[in-house]
Amino acid sequence: MAEDLGGGDLSRLRQLNALAAIRTLRGEPALTVTEISRRTGLSRASTEDVVRELLDRGWVVETEPTTGTVGRPARRYRFRADAGHVLGVDIGGHKILAVVADLDGEPRHSSRVAVTPAMGRRERLAAVDQAVTDCLAGAGVAASDMWATGVATTGLVDGTGRVMLSDALPEWTGVDLAAHLGRLVAGPILVENDCKLAALAESWRGVARYAKDVVFLLAGLRTGTGLIIDGKLHRGFGNAAGEIGALPVAGWIRAQEQLKSWPDQPAGAAGDPDSIAADLFSAARNGDRRAASAVRRYVKDLAVGASALVLTLDPELVVIGGGFSRSADLIVEPLRRELDRWCIRTPEVRVSAFADEGVALGAVRLALDHVEQALRGGGQLASPDLFSRG
Repeated sequence: MAEDLGGGDLSRLRQLNALAAIRTLRGEPALTVTEISRRTGLSRASTEDVVRELLDRGWVVETEPTTGTVGRPARRYRFRADAGHVLGVDIGGHKILAVVADLDGEPRHSSRVAVTPAMGRRERLAAVDQAVTDCLAGAGVAASDMWATGVATTGLVDGTGRVMLSDALPEWTGVDLAAHLGRLVAGPILVENDCKLAALAESWRGVARYAKDVVFLLAGLRTGTGLIIDGKLHRGFGNAAGEIGALPVAGWIRAQEQLKSWPDQPAGAAGDPDSIAADLFSAARNGDRRAASAVRRYVKDLAVGASALVLTLDPELVVIGGGFSRSADLIVEPLRRELDRWCIRTPEVRVSAFADEGVALGAVRLALDHVEQALRGGGQLASPDLFSRG
């Protein structure tokens, strides 16, 4: 009960009481002062003071009275999800996608900037700046209004927001994304591997939202994975959990080569892996035998690492995401048959419905997780309107 804490100044006490009220109101349609008081453990007088201040700050709004009640209805209050915002940023090989969302996770605006895998560090970071700036402007919010920002990137990421290792993007190893984004927006910057955040998005609002143990496979020009264990994103001791593709015998390095070795690729696609893959799947779908054979070899190699993960974790669900999920009609059934060959129990295999937006959505969820932890008293928030008043 925040109001009974001993020591500290009145400003901190007011912050704690306000946070207690916000935690109670979030996720509820509307509550009376009496209900807020009972749930927070604050006295009625303190609750009235807190609600009055939150109303004044615009964090809480009074709702319309319920019709059909006898006598004067009690005033009811609800939390305003748009009282604060979070930012999610997906830094990929082919796009930078930034999404501003409210505190319920509902997207308010998104901005996309096209990039290429060959871009160097400076050009890619400039594209990040443009996507973030455009997104904030489109959402009509200031950089200082961000409570937290989640950032997704390829490669291994350390706990400080620095990329420890990235083979997919030139000059990307060592880039300090937390420091770079910290110059653009207020609040904590949280950086995570893109496959892990895609898995987080599936567990939050995707096809895996009712599953507790999930293997997410990013199937594309590179292969990666994210693991959900007991409903939570699993990172491992050094944030490298699920990086089974680093083991050559797992087959994932070889899997991508199967697509590039298609002998009938169009001449104009030479050297362009995206065009090769798109033409290959299209040809296989239209009955080209050699294209279909290349897809089968790809799936067989993909299944080796996937089977190892399934045997290790015994997940309820395997989710296929990434660019190749658009060709799920050619991948899912062959993959399921391969899992049947190697696994003691084959989990359900489903396809992500997020297309290429799942990673950014996972970055939003990462930022929201931080906000919710802070509201429980376990972290910092950038929320000057609530905490600056002395």
